Formats: sequence, C-alpha cells, structure tokens
Amino acid sequence: MSPELLGVAGFAVLFALMALGTPVAIALLVVGFVGTILLSGFQAAAYTLSGQAFATITIYELSIIPLFILMGNLASAAGLSRDLFDAAYRLIGHLRGGLAAATILGCAGFSALSGSSIASAVTMGKVAYPEMRRYGYGARLATGSIAAGGTLGILIPPSTGFVIYAVLTEESIGRLFMAGVLPGLMLTGLFLVAIAAITFITPDEGPRGPTFSLRDKFSGLLRSTGIITIIVITIGGLYTGFFTPVEAAGVGACFALLMLILRGKCTPHALWAASADTLRTTGMAFFILIGANVFAPFVALSHLPETIAGGMAALALGAYGTLAVILLGYVVLGMFIEGLSLLVITLPIVFPLIVSLGFDPIWLGVVMVIVLEMGLISPPIGVNVFVVKSIVHDVKMETIFAGIMPFWLAMAIALLFLVLVPDIALLLPNAMFD
Repeated sequence: MSPELLGVAGFAVLFALMALGTPVAIALLVVGFVGTILLSGFQAAAYTLSGQAFATITIYELSIIPLFILMGNLASAAGLSRDLFDAAYRLIGHLRGGLAAATILGCAGFSALSGSSIASAVTMGKVAYPEMRRYGYGARLATGSIAAGGTLGILIPPSTGFVIYAVLTEESIGRLFMAGVLPGLMLTGLFLVAIAAITFITPDEGPRGPTFSLRDKFSGLLRSTGIITIIVITIGGLYTGFFTPVEAAGVGACFALLMLILRGKCTPHALWAASADTLRTTGMAFFILIGANVFAPFVALSHLPETIAGGMAALALGAYGTLAVILLGYVVLGMFIEGLSLLVITLPIVFPLIVSLGFDPIWLGVVMVIVLEMGLISPPIGVNVFVVKSIVHDVKMETIFAGIMPFWLAMAIALLFLVLVPDIALLLPNAMFD
C-alpha cells in the first residue's frame, strides 16, 4: 500500500474510532503510532511516542493553559461573571432585546477570563437564562444568545484554541491573542446587531426589561470593576509587552484569587472545585496535544499534505478559491466533529497548504477559530447547543438550533469581513511587535 493510501486509511480509522466514542486523544495516539510503525518501523514509532509526550508536557509556553483556566474558575467562583451581566443588565436591560444583549456582553467579558466556550456558555447560561425567561423572552432568542455568546470564549483572548494552534504551528501565542481582540469585538457587535434584527422582526422574542436608576446603573458598573481590572491588566500588559503570555496568565490568576479572598468566598470547597476543574481541563488539553503531536508525523510520512496541495493546485481555483473550499469543508466537518478535535486532526494538512498560498499564519489562526466557532453551534453536533440544553431542560433541541441561526449568519459575515480585510486581525499584533 502506498504511503498516500495508508494516510487516507489512517484518517478513515480515526473517524471510525471517534464515531464509536473513543476519546479523540486516544484515537490520535493509536492511529499515529500504528501508522508510523507501518511507514517507518516500530523503533521510529516508539521514539515518536515517547519523545513527543515528553516534549509536549515540557513546553514552557503551555503553562499558560492551566493558569488561564484557573483564572477563569476563580473568577467564576468569586461571582465576577454575574457582576458583569448585572452591569450590562442595568445599563441596557430596558431596551428591546436588552437582556439578550447583556448576555452577549457578559459572555464577551467572561471570555476574556476563561478562554473556553463551554465555560462561558455554562456560566452565563445559569445567570442569564432565568432572567430572560422571567421577563417573557422567547426560548429561541434566550437560548440562542447564550449558545452563540459562549463561542466567544475561544476567540477573545485568552483562548485555548489559539494556544493549541500556536503549539501545532509554532506561531507566537502573544501575536495570536492580540489578533483575536478586534475580531472578537467585531463579532460581539454583529451578535448585538443580530439581536436588534430579531427583536425588530419579532418583538415578542425580546420584550423590554426593567428600567434602573442612574444610581443603580453606577452601582452595577462599580461592582464589575473587578473583572474589568483583571482584563485590563492581563490584555493591556500583553499589548504593551510588559508581560509575556505566561506571566499575564499568572498575574491574572493571582488577581482572580485576590478577588475571591476580598469577597469572602475563598473557602476550601471553592478552592478545591476550582483546582479540580482546572486539572481536569488541563489534562484533557495536554492529552489531546500529545495525541496530535504523535499523529502529525504519521501524516507527514504519508505525504498526504503534498498530494492534496498538488490536487488543489491542479484545480486552478486560485488562492481565495482554495481557501473558500477549505473553509467550507471545515464548516461541514464542524457539524459532526468537535472543534478543537477537528483542529488538531486537520491542521497538519491544511496549514502548510494555506500558508503556501501566501496567507498570513496569524490571520489564518483567527479565521480557523471563527470557523470552529460556527461548528460549535451547527447541527447536529453543536457542542454549545448541547451545553445549553444541559442547563435548560424545558426547551427542545430544535428550538435551540433555530435560535442560533441568526448568530451563525453573523459569524459568516464576520468571516467574510476577515477575508476581505485581513488587517482586522493583523492590526494589533503588527502594532504590538513592530
């Protein structure tokens, strides 16, 4: 069997294992290890397995993952996410669709602490959904805004998606973080426009909430200064170069712990819960990265990247035509495969192909993350939709999927803007490092 056919067979086995419920990290390890044995022998495969496992867990930059996850968990335990929602709630809750808009803003703010779409959706869902339903919001808008807002967790820095992309492509984590800021704000704005359009067409979906006095609004803003301070220190320190990404993560985690102490919520149970969740999430992320680093050499040995690149060149679609085909493929695959898993599986093939067409690798990272976001809310496997369903038992799945469609279209528009105007992603990282 030729290396190319063996590579195709490897991908087929990988998807079959995942379809049978095998954890993606195990599937990557098994296929990568066995495939390397068949192509280069047992000794090379054993060296790859042991060497990549050690190399991955000793990458200094990867210490950013547990630190930022811990920061998000401590901030959530301190109630900072609720404070941010309450501040937005008091400021714009009286507008039509205001509570849904406050949910999006709350998700955007919490995303700057957690770096996880699932954590953002769960945290804000528990806070925002009861309020929206209490004021008569339609189930579609209420659940759709939570599911869509949660996706900002892997775009607005710090983002575990950017960290994994950076490690797999050897790009700068700091540049990727800064590249996600303006697109994250743009997508947040487009989500707000989507809410305005929904409530203009169907006003009953988002009735007006209560009106608060100036004193109450100011009080809400004052309580949200904790989360705003952490965001300004970490992201501002990154932009100015005062902190490296790892240092920013450590400083952010310390400030989140300080807020937990100052609010009198630093109990043994809270610390244990935050630490245990951090360890679980970190272990999963590292295991996936080890699997990806074992799988990638097998893909390289199979010569699939060169074969696919040659086939795409033969189609003569041009750079943007090839990019469009690949992104469309990601959107379709994202309907069936969880986003980060899809990233680590396909990046060894897609990254060298797209970069060879002249596209900036930092810009590509942002585009990839937005496409993965679209997969997070796409039927039938949209992970964030299932997360929202787990905390909203009285709403049917089809209702939630219907609710996310306007936000999915907003993501498609954001993707189009990024392709047409790459500087939306590149402006801050270029200014930061020039």
